[in-house]
Amino acid sequence: MATTHKPRVLSISYPEWAGEDYMKDFESQFELHVVTPGDRPTTIARVAEKVKQEGPFDAITILMGILPYEPFDAELLWPLVPQCKILASASAGYNEFDVDWMTSQGITFCNSRNAVNEATADLAICMILSILRDVQSLRSSIAAGTWRGGMALTKGQTGLAPTRDPSGLKLAIIGMGAIGKHTARKARAFNMKILYHQRTRMSAEDEAALDATFYASLDDMLAEADVISVHCPLSDSTRGLLSHAQFARMKDGVFIVNTCRGPVIDEDALIAAMKSDKVARAGLDVFHNEPNINPYFIANDRVMIQPHMGGLTDVAWRRAYTEALENVKAFFTTGKAHTPVNAHLIHGKSSK
Repeated sequence: MATTHKPRVLSISYPEWAGEDYMKDFESQFELHVVTPGDRPTTIARVAEKVKQEGPFDAITILMGILPYEPFDAELLWPLVPQCKILASASAGYNEFDVDWMTSQGITFCNSRNAVNEATADLAICMILSILRDVQSLRSSIAAGTWRGGMALTKGQTGLAPTRDPSGLKLAIIGMGAIGKHTARKARAFNMKILYHQRTRMSAEDEAALDATFYASLDDMLAEADVISVHCPLSDSTRGLLSHAQFARMKDGVFIVNTCRGPVIDEDALIAAMKSDKVARAGLDVFHNEPNINPYFIANDRVMIQPHMGGLTDVAWRRAYTEALENVKAFFTTGKAHTPVNAHLIHGKSSK
């Protein structure tokens, strides 16, 4: 895609995590303009004003910390039309982005495919180990002055209360994409047995590398699992994927971890399963109505919670920011972004 001027790129916040050297090189090739975001009405107004004063813009980058002003739809992005041809996001998930609308406007949307994968898998493993070892409850018992909790080891006796060892437990992974694979690889270091379910079975080589067993039926896998870790994207087909019927299929005392998107699990069903002891403990990094978390999860020592921190590490941020900017670079130098979500739809539309 040849250009006779430096392409103008609008960034919502400055991508400082990409690093000083990287940004110096990027800004030698692109004319970078920055909007400082606020809440949604403020950000909408500032984007419109920036376009009016300094536009039009050929591209826009969306970085981290987007919760106060999402979603990215016509209301927020309309001032960029028709000049803007690419939106590059530093986030892996994209349920906050109206990809259909962008496609209709000829805007290529790109997400981050690799940057946050390992960091998110690290948190999944952290949560698996923490809930197996009952870290949250034991921390509370120390704070309450009861040391190890005074739990009964056997009937009529008190003493040490054993937690669960991961070795030999069956870890069921829902969604064996990049994050799921990283999680499986790391879990094998703790001698866990890997089961997985997704629409398409992995190659025999990938299964052998992870020593993973495929289940075509989600229900059949849930019935076998000791620990369940959810790693699928949020879509119409995965919303409420784990609900009352699925919890009923699980073993009593199962452990659940969710680091993908909150609505993949029906929270009412999860709470019911915890109250009945169907679920022993849970690790949750994501929720239905972030940041307004159901008080049940906050008050319950059987739940380890995090404020959607899966991909938020220094290394992951640097990778995510550079991945977003590299998509912009590739688009304007080769005509093709590295990780487009909807390019095939735009090309198909333009060829009709």
